[in-house]
Amino acid sequence: MSSEVIMEMAGKMEDSLEAFKSELTRIRTGRASLSLLDGIKVETYGSSMPLNQVGSLTIPESRQIVIQPWDPQVMSSIEKAILKSGLGLTPINDGKVIRINIPQLTEERRKELVKIVKKVAEEYRIAIRNHRRDAIDTFKKQGPMQTYRAVMKKLDAYSPLGYSCAGEVIEIGDDVTEFKVGDYVACAGAGYANHAEIVSVPVNLLSLIHI
Repeated sequence: MSSEVIMEMAGKMEDSLEAFKSELTRIRTGRASLSLLDGIKVETYGSSMPLNQVGSLTIPESRQIVIQPWDPQVMSSIEKAILKSGLGLTPINDGKVIRINIPQLTEERRKELVKIVKKVAEEYRIAIRNHRRDAIDTFKKQGPMQTYRAVMKKLDAYSPLGYSCAGEVIEIGDDVTEFKVGDYVACAGAGYANHAEIVSVPVNLLSLIHI
């Protein structure tokens, strides 16, 4: 029974981490990324279909996405879906393809991105804490303290490393003193370091790069 609870908790935590990483890839930065359009559904043929199932999506330039509908009759539906997505993107329809130009990042947009990432990160931190709490509550109800201690030991164990990335610090937490905005750092840690343009990483997984 204990192993089942642990496996269930680990699975829920992993799902939350994957959802968090997916959420980060959908945040609009200054570069074109097809993942920006993930989740957009087009109302056509009497049903709701994913955007990538009604046309081909390409990135001909670093700040432009081009959508080539397989059926020209759905172009207006694609436009509406993009405008309603809340991503702040403006589709340009030339009658053959739909182009989306990604605006360059402004200082105001950078600050907005930091706020968005902080909000999203906190939401998933809470979700992971809730999974941990639910597992602990389950073991407390079952009674055996040795099982409870075993769960706590597993929860406190370090996560295996194996993922890494590097970049410039654009925002730090209020209690961070080791780093400052503008520093170049390398980071590692499964579930934290990835290839998204913006990542949120704990201080203990960062190392200053001297350049």
